[in-house]
Amino acid sequence: MKKVAVFGNAGAGKSTTSKKLAALTGLELYVLDKVKFSAGGAEVPHQQYLTAHAEILAKNEWLIDGYGCLESTWTRLAEADTLVYIDLPIQVHFWWVSKRFLKGLFQPPQGWPENTPLLKSTINSYRVLWLCHKKLTPAYRKYVAEAAKTKTLYHLRSKADIASFLQSITKTSR
Repeated sequence: MKKVAVFGNAGAGKSTTSKKLAALTGLELYVLDKVKFSAGGAEVPHQQYLTAHAEILAKNEWLIDGYGCLESTWTRLAEADTLVYIDLPIQVHFWWVSKRFLKGLFQPPQGWPENTPLLKSTINSYRVLWLCHKKLTPAYRKYVAEAAKTKTLYHLRSKADIASFLQSITKTSR
């Protein structure tokens, strides 16, 4: 577990899981939303993002949280030795995006660039949530079924799976 990609739909708990996993493993955490977006939520130029992403992948160890863009996703998943795919029922994703919005009224969401507009980003999360569910989730599921032959795979399908996964890492990291 030296190159870990944590991925899944919007509102999957990727940032929370990644932060805990980084603390347990000592791997440096890279949050793609903070690479792809600057403070205030403005998207950085695409080539700048791709260059930064490539620099992260070139390191000996990393823990990468998030999506970034389609082009970088498949490259990252191919480079990772460990895949953590959070694949919850869509209703859970929807609820967690809603919960993140409500909590965000009082405290900025984890993994978001500073001063990101909460309402605009939440509305975008709902849009992405549905598009990902329809288009990307089937591709992710197909990919992880094949990747399980050559990589360490954690396909987490519930909140209990996430907790068990983190608990198993806690036991092995002692």
